[in-house]
Amino acid sequence: MSDLARTIEALLFLSPQPVGVDDLAEATGAREGQVAEAIDLLREDLGEGKRGVVLREVAGGFSLASDPGSEEAARRLLAKPRTPPLTQAQAETLAIVAYLQPVSRPEVARIRGVSSESTVQTLAERGLIEESGRSRFGAAIFKTTELFERLFGLSGLDQLPDPSRFDPTPEDERELRERLLKAGEQRAE
Repeated sequence: MSDLARTIEALLFLSPQPVGVDDLAEATGAREGQVAEAIDLLREDLGEGKRGVVLREVAGGFSLASDPGSEEAARRLLAKPRTPPLTQAQAETLAIVAYLQPVSRPEVARIRGVSSESTVQTLAERGLIEESGRSRFGAAIFKTTELFERLFGLSGLDQLPDPSRFDPTPEDERELRERLLKAGEQRAE
């Protein structure tokens, strides 16, 4: 494939609308005849059944489209619901679970100073946290999931930013947990 054909492929990939030969010529600085030849090369290279994308001539221009043989898989992929961004309450709750896991819903509520039942449920439904057992009092305890790590680009929980800038000892960790719980209780009052 020529350099011009590769450039045209890139431009068609980037454009949400079909692009005419004249616009491709202007963008590439090539003559319309050269663009037409490059499009023929591209059409041959992307012929149906050869690759996952095909070149289509539509609405007076050219566009890249998925190969018709991929339609069923594409429909399944695109039918998945889009995940909305986290709310402030969800972000707070997720941070508490990430840093203090395993942690129970009552502990999260005490730290945040408000009920966190629906927030915890939503995070579990979205697959960001999961139940990891029960506390000695019977409350469900939660931890983050592999999906959480993937979405936040972490290879492990040890890559979470260190909020305190120090490596706490078990005693420091217990003290920090207690301080957070007290702060949550004071906030609730």
